[in-house]
Amino acid sequence: MVVELFLDLLSQPCRALFIFAKKNNIPFELKHVDLLKGQHMTEEFDKVNALRKVPALRDGAFTLAESTAILLYLSRKFKTPDHWYPSDLQKRARVDEYLSWQHTAIRAAGCKVYLSKVLLPLITGKPFCPEKVERAIEELNVVLKQFEEKFLEDKPFIAGSEISLADLVAVVEIMQPVGAGYEIFKPRPKLAEWRGRVEEAIGKELFQEAHEQVLNAKSLSVAELVPELREQMACMLLKLIN
Repeated sequence: MVVELFLDLLSQPCRALFIFAKKNNIPFELKHVDLLKGQHMTEEFDKVNALRKVPALRDGAFTLAESTAILLYLSRKFKTPDHWYPSDLQKRARVDEYLSWQHTAIRAAGCKVYLSKVLLPLITGKPFCPEKVERAIEELNVVLKQFEEKFLEDKPFIAGSEISLADLVAVVEIMQPVGAGYEIFKPRPKLAEWRGRVEEAIGKELFQEAHEQVLNAKSLSVAELVPELREQMACMLLKLIN
């Protein structure tokens, strides 16, 4: 029986799962949950994930939420190559260290840039606030510096010489503000070289497939989002940004 993955590739963690599953030939059925249509807020999806967030997994009668938990579940169930989540104690600790840090650092800051400049204006129909975007970019610059100096250092990848789950989770998060038009890599050659190695390890075609939607903001539409859900989502985004 194949696992079901409930994803929207506009979401960074969903892209990480999509890439990981396809790269490792994991048999899965993609269940598209369109966030901009509010499909994650339906009673039907509530049966899969009561938190009403993507990604989510269903494996028979078993369901699972939270992207890191799902990545680890898939890596163990399908016995993916060791480099993704190394058996070496210290290499695994490096992966765990990054996964523990990134939620309130790169993810939080990168999200703010994209939400402020792309999603909130799309949902409210109002232009973005330059001051909020600038504050978000300042926060992002701080954590990107920390990422380079603390986690990447002078290594090819976060855990050493091979790609791991840490690199995969990092790259999808860093690509999010790129989708908002922010130039991240040009002024940061070390980061750009790392991104190139990650993309090569994943496969350029798969990398582009996963990021096609987020890098094409002009194609996004909320035309099918009902007014009450539009208001709920706008309030939620404002809380995340402020």
